[in-house]
Parts: sequence; C-alpha cells; structure tokens
Amino acid sequence: MSWDANILLWINGHHTAWLDDVMWLVSSLKTWLPLYILLIAAIIARFRNWRIILLVLLGFGIAVGLSDFIASGVLKPMVARLRPTHEPALDPLHLVRNYVGGKYGFCSSHAANSMACALLFSLIWRKKIVTASLMTWVAIMCYSRMYVGAHYPTDIIAGLIVGALLAALVYWGLHRWVLPSVEPHSPREDGAVAPPGDS
Repeated sequence: MSWDANILLWINGHHTAWLDDVMWLVSSLKTWLPLYILLIAAIIARFRNWRIILLVLLGFGIAVGLSDFIASGVLKPMVARLRPTHEPALDPLHLVRNYVGGKYGFCSSHAANSMACALLFSLIWRKKIVTASLMTWVAIMCYSRMYVGAHYPTDIIAGLIVGALLAALVYWGLHRWVLPSVEPHSPREDGAVAPPGDS
C-alpha cells in the first residue's frame, strides 16, 4: 500500500545523527529494563499477597508471551511481508547502525509486547496518569520502530491490536478469578484500593 510506505519513508527520512542514537536506544527492549522492574515493584507493593502477586505476574507473562508468539511465531511467517529494510523498492532507506532485522515484519512484536504490558497494567492500576504515561511509552516505542525502518505503520497497528486483545483477555481472567477483592470498585475512604485482607 503506497500510503503505508509513504508514511514510513516520511518518518524514516526525517533523521539526524543525534536522533539516530536516541531512537536506537528507545527501540531496544534492554533500555526499558528499569521500567519493567518498576512495574513489578508496584505490583508487589500494591497487593502484598504473594499468591495474588504471582498470579498477576503470571498473567503478564501470558499476555506478553502470547503477544510475542502470535506476532513473531505465527503472523510473520504466515503473512510473509518483507520488512522495510529487506524491501528493494524502498531503497535507499536510512539504516540506523546498519540494522536490518529479520526478513519479515508483519506484525510488530515490539508493538504487540509493549501494548500487552502497558494496557494490562493500566487496566489493573486504573489511574489516568499511569495509563497516559504507559501509552506514551508505547507510542514512542512504536515510532522508533518506524524511524529505524523496521516496520510499516500497518505492522505497528496490527501489533497494537494483538497486544490489546491479549491484555484485555488476560485482564478478564484476572478480574474474574484473582482480583475481585482488590478491584477499584471497592475503594477505601482515602480512595486507595484495599489490598487483600484489608478491611
């Protein structure tokens, strides 16, 4: 689709040396390790019940793991759409640190994984500032993947949909079987969610 390629080329074409370095860091999952640790710490601090904590963390593992599997293990080989960096028709494409990635790009596992993590945490936490911050992280991550030429916009959109659906599905399971006593519909007088056993 020409509009898909045109948007990618516009984003990829607006590059500078310093922005290359920034987008390379943003695009790396290792860069966000402190964020993942912070989210885990927040879950531990909120629930203070190891059974619930482990089940919630298991839910995150399922949501992100399935997102990655569906995006990379199922859709990429099934759709077999060349990644922009492997598409001869897009030459010359600006490459950041000569990164070309795997052969296929639909859909983006970065988009799927980050959305699954961000949306699931947002649904559990139910704070506007948290949701806005995490969705900003997802948006920056997705932009970086187009900037480095790894994905078309539709690769990103499809990945976001996959991640969102799995996050919603896992949250439904947690809401039904794990979190009924700590959901936001049972607030304390100070507005905080009561942890298990707190009356």
